[in-house]
Amino acid sequence: MTNLSTEEIRSRVEALGPWFHNLDLEGVRTAPAHFLGDYPSVKWRRFADTIAPDLSGRTVLDIGCNAGFYSIEMKRRGAERVLGIDSDPGYLKQARFAAEINALDIEFRELSVYDIGALSERFDIVLFMGVLYHLRHPLLALDLIHEHAARDLLVFQSMQRGSSQLEPLDPDYEFWETGRFEQPGYPKLHFVEHSYASDPTNWWIPNRACTEAMLRSAGFEITAHPEEEVYVCRCIAAPPGAGAVYPAKEQSA
Repeated sequence: MTNLSTEEIRSRVEALGPWFHNLDLEGVRTAPAHFLGDYPSVKWRRFADTIAPDLSGRTVLDIGCNAGFYSIEMKRRGAERVLGIDSDPGYLKQARFAAEINALDIEFRELSVYDIGALSERFDIVLFMGVLYHLRHPLLALDLIHEHAARDLLVFQSMQRGSSQLEPLDPDYEFWETGRFEQPGYPKLHFVEHSYASDPTNWWIPNRACTEAMLRSAGFEITAHPEEEVYVCRCIAAPPGAGAVYPAKEQSA
């Protein structure tokens, strides 16, 4: 544990703020007035039992780790290696401080989900929590995770809006079939042109049917749905036509 006093920790927390993750750092709360309550702990408690309590020998990638809440929980369960990545250097400073206070050996890197191929490594467990709706290219991100990072499990969470109904889907539709698209349970991805919840980085928000369809389309088999927004998936062979799309490479003569 750290040798910092409570007041020293509180001072560092204030200097590193504002925080989105409400962590408990030696009794100092990082976001006690969070509009979602004790977040993300309140969400974690709803699906924690679906993750093995002993992760000894397992490797974990936490994409969009923010201040490191889930990275810390994975390391506490004994994961051999935990790597948290985020594109925001401020969040990474928070995460490193939180890991230091908890005396946990966790690596954090500044990296976008679009660049995970640069890791040249697959992980036993990939966490992709609360990131999808912040991306301008969400399906590409899932394709890249499948192609480059996921070996076995994907733990996924996304904000959802619209209907929670699920409509049975046919493998194909005639060109003149339009009524199906009006069904509340048809997969829909809502585009946010300007801002949502005072956050201009909220770009695409799926309904439940769309969330599940996108996961399947990227090669992730849903094995558990323990919480309204959370899915536990196995990495399987991607369906025909799936896969990350790259710019055409120059053909050699």
